[in-house]
Amino acid sequence: MGKESGQCGTSCCGSGELLSTGPAGTRTRQGDTVPVVQAGLTFSDRLGGWKVRLGIGRGRYRIDPGLYAIGAPDRGSPVLVTANYKLSFDSLRKELSDIDAWILVLDTRGINVWCAAGKGTFGTAELVSSIESSGLRDRVTHRTLILPQLGAPGVAGYEVKRLTGFQTVYGPVRASDIKRFLAAGMKATPEMRLVQFRLKDRLAVVPTDMAEAAKYILPYLILAAAWHLVRGGSWLQVLSPTSVMLIGAVLTGTLFAAALLPWIPFRSFALKGWTLGLIWALSAGALYRLELSAFAGALLLFPAVSAFLALNLTGSSTFTSQTGVNKEIRWFARPIAASAILGILFLVF
Repeated sequence: MGKESGQCGTSCCGSGELLSTGPAGTRTRQGDTVPVVQAGLTFSDRLGGWKVRLGIGRGRYRIDPGLYAIGAPDRGSPVLVTANYKLSFDSLRKELSDIDAWILVLDTRGINVWCAAGKGTFGTAELVSSIESSGLRDRVTHRTLILPQLGAPGVAGYEVKRLTGFQTVYGPVRASDIKRFLAAGMKATPEMRLVQFRLKDRLAVVPTDMAEAAKYILPYLILAAAWHLVRGGSWLQVLSPTSVMLIGAVLTGTLFAAALLPWIPFRSFALKGWTLGLIWALSAGALYRLELSAFAGALLLFPAVSAFLALNLTGSSTFTSQTGVNKEIRWFARPIAASAILGILFLVF
């Protein structure tokens, strides 16, 4: 449930009054309008999700905070809390077919639950504020909120209880378990509590990292191709050993580092990426039979590129903590930069 979505629909909302269908996408009760969302994802939703994974419009992929409805919630229906990052919202929403519930969306500035909890935007103050501004206490008779487990670091449940009267219950890690969690009376099994970083989870972050790296690699390749054309050569000359090794270093630091993460030696992400990058540089350098200076440059530059890119995995992995991330950056940022600069000098001169 680290990524969630919302839902609501027509239903009894107390005092025997039914929610009536208002304008498209809303339900109205005594002039009070609640946005309604569907459980299924549309083509537009899926397309938006893929664009975000490629780094397109990522900072703007959000929904308005507030209360949403799915199905036909009444005053006894569960209240699920999530972030206003649309990918998180959609991940929860698609798991809520045939469920009647209220979804309280916090203003996390378009950041997912896990990261927002660390930054403080998915936190106690925002939750308390959202409860009050949404009028939630007038829509439900119970006083229980279901929060995503990955949001726990940002929320002090006792403070929420003291300030609002609502108690917090933590749902499962994965949104796919939310139906079983609700059916079991809001009881989570040990498996539901286990945070995993399986192969498919690791590969899910690869497109974003590759798209980010492409912002720097593609201009280089385009300029290199133009340079060869101006000099009367073929644009295919851009596929020089240096260019091929650079592309390989990017793939090594993104795709292969993510796929092989549990099996690469060292706990440090930078060292994991550097190890794979060194293997790639040694293999490709030997294959191309580089001269000594170029070989030295390759061994300095390309493992540094892979190490830098592998550091991106710290933001999505369960293998480390914020303290560990800060320590890695403090220890390895300067050595990586120095190695890369020296490598470039060896390759150029």
